[in-house]
Amino acid sequence: MSENNKQGFATLAVHAGVHPDPSTGAIMTPIFQTSTYVQEAPGKHKGYEYARTQNPTRDALQASLAALEGGQHGIVYSSGLAAMDAVIKLLKSGEEMLCTDDLYGGSYRQLVRVYSPLGIKSRFIDMSSIDNLEAAIKPETRMIWIETPTNPTLKVLDIEAIARVAQKHGIPLCVDNTFASPYLQNPLSMGATLVHHSITKYIAGHSDVIMGGLVTNDDALAEQLRFLQNASGAVPGPQDCFLVLRGIKTLHLRMERSGENAMKIARYLQAHPRVGRVLYPGLASHPQHDLAARQMRGYGGMISFDLKEDSLDAAIRVLSSTKLFSLAESLGGVESLIGHPASMTHASIPREQRLASGLTDSLIRLSVGIEAYEDLEADLQQALG
Repeated sequence: MSENNKQGFATLAVHAGVHPDPSTGAIMTPIFQTSTYVQEAPGKHKGYEYARTQNPTRDALQASLAALEGGQHGIVYSSGLAAMDAVIKLLKSGEEMLCTDDLYGGSYRQLVRVYSPLGIKSRFIDMSSIDNLEAAIKPETRMIWIETPTNPTLKVLDIEAIARVAQKHGIPLCVDNTFASPYLQNPLSMGATLVHHSITKYIAGHSDVIMGGLVTNDDALAEQLRFLQNASGAVPGPQDCFLVLRGIKTLHLRMERSGENAMKIARYLQAHPRVGRVLYPGLASHPQHDLAARQMRGYGGMISFDLKEDSLDAAIRVLSSTKLFSLAESLGGVESLIGHPASMTHASIPREQRLASGLTDSLIRLSVGIEAYEDLEADLQQALG
């Protein structure tokens, strides 16, 4: 991995983890569509026994993902929530996970409705204040889980500062890096123990795969996560792994274009008479803009904004009027999407808690794609008009 780390991100995206097939010379990793492997004698095999445990296509993807995050170990799962599920299973009944107060609704649902009844508790706090984080840590706190930028209010959290607190208390820190992608941010280099991705989003990039992944430099932790991957069986299929390997090859190009488009759209929205609050880390008006400029290599393709009317009906009219921005859940694909977090991606979070974290009923979230900017602006202009 040390040799890989000397290479530029674009080179890693194209080459890391991928080698020509030794039997044919095929430059693309083959799809090893098999459930089992023939053994010469009991226990004597070529490194593969059963496809839930290991698959060559999956191995290539895991090596690629680790290289992109500057980590030693990549482990992929059948969804982002399956990857998070593996992390929560590191805890025992009576222990707790300390989480950011603004996070994906599916993550909240899993923590509160699946694991709280089993005795693994979660608390949700504002971690933009390090003093607040310090005060919240209890003896039973066994994991800190953050998103940055957060979903959907795009708060930016200081990974290095949070990592120092976590290390001081001997608590692992897991950073959900989905919104930034490995191209814009590498939490392991800032002290995080684990990096989580919904690979479905920017890493795969084409709205055709559901997958999640974890990256770490901790050998013992990686061994535990591989055990859980195999024992729980939430593994992705080889065709999905092949599609993600293909998507990774253009990750840097897609992130650059979506970021350029998003910056222009954020400025357009900020100047629009019908738009109120615009949440985008690239704007100087963003509360953590300076932190984002220091911590990230760009600001990404996600924007959230409110209308001045602060009306759910007005927001719905905009959401239903776009043509290029497709009304749909998810994000990170080449096409632009528009969504209403309060009724879509974050509906599982109680309204009072949504409002406390800044997620209003009229908040609109954009996932800006790689289309021609002029067409995207025109679409928003007619929808807002």
